[in-house]
Amino acid sequence: MADTGKPLLIKRYASRRLYNTETSDYVTLEDIAGFIRDGREVQIIDLKSGDDLTRQYLLQIIAEHESRGESVLPVDVLNDLVRSYMTGKVSVVPEFLQQSFTMLRDGQAKVVENMTSMNPLAKMPGFDAMQAQQEAFMKTMTGGWSRGTEAEVGEKPAQENSEDLDAIKRQLAELQEKLSKLK
Repeated sequence: MADTGKPLLIKRYASRRLYNTETSDYVTLEDIAGFIRDGREVQIIDLKSGDDLTRQYLLQIIAEHESRGESVLPVDVLNDLVRSYMTGKVSVVPEFLQQSFTMLRDGQAKVVENMTSMNPLAKMPGFDAMQAQQEAFMKTMTGGWSRGTEAEVGEKPAQENSEDLDAIKRQLAELQEKLSKLK
């Protein structure tokens, strides 16, 4: 991607097609979800009116993933969100959610770092493979919420990511084999 410091501008035409202004091609909601997973901010603007439609499309992406069984939000949380819209009072829910996700993003790297520094197993052979697995697990569990540095975002092509995953799988298999021999 070009400049990751500013949001990727997506224009919605009257036909409801979404146009990526950086690559000059049409994109789908799944493409936009991919940009976001890769750490990119997006802004979706209606070409005719100039209205910012980002929130509507992000909610649509979430709704589609939830309807496919990729549930992240428990029903109780969804109920609380609906209640926060229906009360007519100023709600603390949006601010709470924003701060919670900020804490999650900021804390993700610290969790892995603390697991390494405080773990007495750090000197055990194969610990590096286990640490890599923990990092991959944290990334998977948070759905790529961490943004990383601008240099990290979008740096690795899909093939390298696949190779990294294969290397982690190999290292995990080796670690499991070593552990089974210790029994």
